Amino acid sequence: MAHPSSPRPLPPAVLLLLLPPLLQAGDPLPTEGRFMNSCIQARKKCQANPTCSAAYHHHLYSCIYGISTPSPSEEPSVPAECLEAAQQLRNSSLMGCSCHRRMKNQATCLDIYWTVHRARSLGDYELDVSPYEDTVTSKPWKMDLSKLNMLKPGSDLCLKFAMLCTLNDKCDRLRKAYGEACSGPGCQRHICLEQLRAFFEKAAEHRAQGLLLCPCAPRDRGCGERRRNTIAPSCALPSAVPNCLELRRTCLSDLLCRSRLADFQTHCHPMDVLRTCATEQSRCLRAYMGLIGTAMTPNFVSNINISVALSCTCRGSGNLQEECERLEGSFSRNPCLMEAIAAKMHFHSQLFFQDWTDSTFSVMERQNKNPALRPQPCVPSLFSCILSLTLLLRFW
Repeated sequence: MAHPSSPRPLPPAVLLLLLPPLLQAGDPLPTEGRFMNSCIQARKKCQANPTCSAAYHHHLYSCIYGISTPSPSEEPSVPAECLEAAQQLRNSSLMGCSCHRRMKNQATCLDIYWTVHRARSLGDYELDVSPYEDTVTSKPWKMDLSKLNMLKPGSDLCLKFAMLCTLNDKCDRLRKAYGEACSGPGCQRHICLEQLRAFFEKAAEHRAQGLLLCPCAPRDRGCGERRRNTIAPSCALPSAVPNCLELRRTCLSDLLCRSRLADFQTHCHPMDVLRTCATEQSRCLRAYMGLIGTAMTPNFVSNINISVALSCTCRGSGNLQEECERLEGSFSRNPCLMEAIAAKMHFHSQLFFQDWTDSTFSVMERQNKNPALRPQPCVPSLFSCILSLTLLLRFW
């Protein structure tokens, strides 16, 4: 009785063709590929469509600049053509577009975003949705901790993180730039804020966070003073303390500040009375740090605790006292922000008391616990799969 022949082993050529798709299955998608619908790209698509282009260029600008923001007791008077233009834009790719914090032409992208979103809200700005794409990098968080032995053993952690920044060429260059711009009695505040933004946008995020959110012992006032002076408050913050609502009006008139404030309110806002936070702590911290260098730059209140606040007051707010206190409290009494800062400081304190044979362990462990932060598998191309299966059946 004839026995069925056993399958022949696959030739090496077939194995080599099958190997790349199998290896790629565990690789993460490139970070750039997650940013798919920038407002600049969406406007190009709109311009290719006559109806969308007419709504955007001919009607929209006249509608935006022709409608003044009414007082709370008034209803906006909106021409019919403006309503029609807004409706046409609702159905376009512009409504779902977003920007990226470190993208080129960020100002152009944000201008398109707010042009469209102000049209949707018919004269008022919407600050409940961030204009920035909510991306999560799939690369593990790394820091060169092999240089820790070069640090003075008895120094506080804020000094150690400052020295770690100094040991990195890019971080040191950016830090010196804002240090020079923000020092001296004749410093110009707008230049200081510009250099502060450059540092927090261009320096590696973990180095910037280490410098700003370094932990201090409760009675170590010297460490707390270093932490509070990270943003050079003597120049970066207004010399005369303004009203908080006036500070917000100044912020809303600026494209970048308005965007960063919307980002902060999106990611650091408690959702309910149970203090449930809208997003992960990392997103809230990124949004908080994005405000540094704008008109609404926050800072630590004192050298002895980790409370933060805006440099403003609610005195003289009149009938808007409650609204002003809500704005001020969104920083000084924000449980989501406070928990995120405390958690990051605790994480930073652990950096100097662990065995760093694997310097990415803590972050990779956090990614594994949070499905939203896990690297996503890369799907092999359809052509590669079909070719591999065809050759497999042929040689089988």
